[in-house]
Parts: sequence; structure tokens; C-alpha cells
Amino acid sequence: MIHTEHHRSHRNGWLRAAVMGANDGIVSTSSLILGVAAASTTLSDIMLAGIAGLVAGAMSMAAGEYVSVSSQSDTENADLEIERKALDEHYELEQEELAAIYETRGLAPELAKLVAEQLMTNDALGAHARDEIGITDTSQARPLQAALSSATTFTIGALLPLLVAWWAPHALLIPLVALFSLLFLAFLGAIAARVGGAPILKAAARVMFWGALAMSLTSAIGHLFGVMA
Repeated sequence: MIHTEHHRSHRNGWLRAAVMGANDGIVSTSSLILGVAAASTTLSDIMLAGIAGLVAGAMSMAAGEYVSVSSQSDTENADLEIERKALDEHYELEQEELAAIYETRGLAPELAKLVAEQLMTNDALGAHARDEIGITDTSQARPLQAALSSATTFTIGALLPLLVAWWAPHALLIPLVALFSLLFLAFLGAIAARVGGAPILKAAARVMFWGALAMSLTSAIGHLFGVMA
């Protein structure tokens, strides 16, 4: 009988970008809608501002994720190149270094040396990347995946408050957009927690709090400028 465990850390890369994109899409678009609506503008102006925010936000998220994760990838590649050169020039010293790492993790010196020898015979660079630098298949930077995931989920998240604003009666637009946006955020937090194996209520409350704060501040600014105008 084979015992298996279902871990979730392999989802960290795309899950982080997806949750960030969806959360930012809901919060930024609903805040923008509320801020413009609080300034007593027409529905067409509100929708135009929301759609412009959706397009700009999706592109910004994609570009930001791609650039930041690419920087991480460049750093990883530079470290791998350093390690590749060290293996070519000082193979035995690198083997001793790897054995010393295993000793600090609890292996006896003889066993640590044997493990280092066998792992480096199979894949020397992979062994050092994983155990010396900390680069694994799970944690390795994937810029395109992060950019696409973030932009897609931002678009989906931004569409939700936009649809509510388009559907809601003008007199009830502000409270309905605020209410539904908070519900969307709670649902997002719960789904993200479920996928990641985290406490659901805590995650939902966290995203609702920051979303409510952002919407309140933006609405207050819109109201202030509306009155001043």
C-alpha cells in the first residue's frame, strides 16, 4: 500500500499571481467606480472609467508581474551560471561543500559524502541548485505564467463590479457595487484559501477588510471632489 500526501506548495507561483490579479481587479475597479459615482457623474462616465481602469490595470498587472518575475529569473540564471563554472573548475571542492550541507541537516559525515557523490554523479548542477542555492522546480520563476495568470484574473475580477454597476439602478449603484464587491472579495479569499489549504474565514476577512478600506477612501475622495466642483 502506497502512502501519498497532497501538498499544495507547487501551486504557489500561479496561485499568488492569480489571487493578486483577481483581488486587484475587484478592489481597484470597484473603488474607481465608487469614486467616480460619488462625484455625481453619469452612468456612461462611470462605465467608461471602469472599462479604462480594467484595460489599464490588466496590462499593468501583466507587465509588472512579467518584469518582476523576470528579474527573479535573471538572478536565478546568474547563480546557476556561477555554480556551473564552479563545478567545472572545482568539482571536488563543490562535492565537499554539498556534503557539508547534508551534514548540517543531520547526516553522518560518511553518509553525507556518499549522498553528495551519488547526487552529483546523476545531476551535479541540479543538486547544487536545489540544496545550495534553493532553486527547485516548484519555486523556479516563470515570468510568462505569472503575467498571463495575473492579467487574466485581473480582467475577470474587474468585470464583476462593472457588471454590477451596469445592472444596478443609478440611485442604488454605490451601495450595491460596494456590497457585491465585498461579497466577491470574500468568495475570492475563500477560494484561494481552499486551493492553498489555508483557513477560509481568516483569508475572507482579510481581503474584505482591505477592500472595504480602499473603497471607502476612494469614495470619500470622489465625494469631496464632487462637492468642490
